[in-house]
Amino acid sequence: MTDFTTDRTEEMIDPVTGEIIDQKDLAERLLAQAKEQGVSLVGPGGLLNQLMKNVLETALEAELTEHLGHDHGQTPIAANMRNGTRVKTVLTEIGPVEIEVPRDRDGSFEPVIVPKRKRRLDGIDQIVLSLSARGLTTGEIAAHFEEVYGARVSKDTISRITEKVAGELAEWSSRPLDPLYPVLFVDAIVVKVRDGQVRNTPFYVVMGVTVHGERDILGIWAGDGAEGARFWLQVFSELKNRGVEDVLIAVCDGLKGLPEAINTTWTQTVVQQCIVHLIRNSFRYAGRQHRDGIV
Repeated sequence: MTDFTTDRTEEMIDPVTGEIIDQKDLAERLLAQAKEQGVSLVGPGGLLNQLMKNVLETALEAELTEHLGHDHGQTPIAANMRNGTRVKTVLTEIGPVEIEVPRDRDGSFEPVIVPKRKRRLDGIDQIVLSLSARGLTTGEIAAHFEEVYGARVSKDTISRITEKVAGELAEWSSRPLDPLYPVLFVDAIVVKVRDGQVRNTPFYVVMGVTVHGERDILGIWAGDGAEGARFWLQVFSELKNRGVEDVLIAVCDGLKGLPEAINTTWTQTVVQQCIVHLIRNSFRYAGRQHRDGIV
């Protein structure tokens, strides 16, 4: 099933008639039909489960048609042809869904929507990462899936998902950078981190503006709030080793050792204190009644 939308209203268009599909009316008719047949909305065999099953099977059938070059029931144009289906259960955002995956005779069909040997859709990985980022343990995440989705996800599977992202993050953090950044922004964001106990941890972010005017996060480093010149020199030396040969302007908040580390790494860089931090600091010398005027 293909979702055709317009840039104007993002409405669904019927690919056959070309008419706009009233999504609310469609949902109401589906719910009314489910109610008449005594079908629940969620859960195994529920309305959403059946819709997901139909969508996935329709997409898989369309992929096989493209792979073979002929529709179901038509004369094959080559030796390869359809060869029945096999049952497969995949874990989705609405729970486990049992689908019938079409097969071809020579086994060359490689589905994209539900790849071979894959038992969960990408949306599940996003849920696992979101829960992990909020501090839940692997056991708590597994219990959440069983309670909410009625699906069992092992702790090992959850660990593999998070470890995969950790590997991708390591690759991202060591990628080559541009030789020149006209502007470099350095700032910190404080987030809660669970390390035995939950505590506030500063993460320092370096963002560069490319010569094409695009913003790019060059790296993120965790700290403890007491970082000095040595810490910042290591950060900027890492950026230089990854390819940053020159920076025209560096904008920062004047943390201890930060301007010195910048000019040690790139001697001609102009260090400018962030305007927002200057305004905030000026509040200390003005009464509350005058702060609107300062802004």
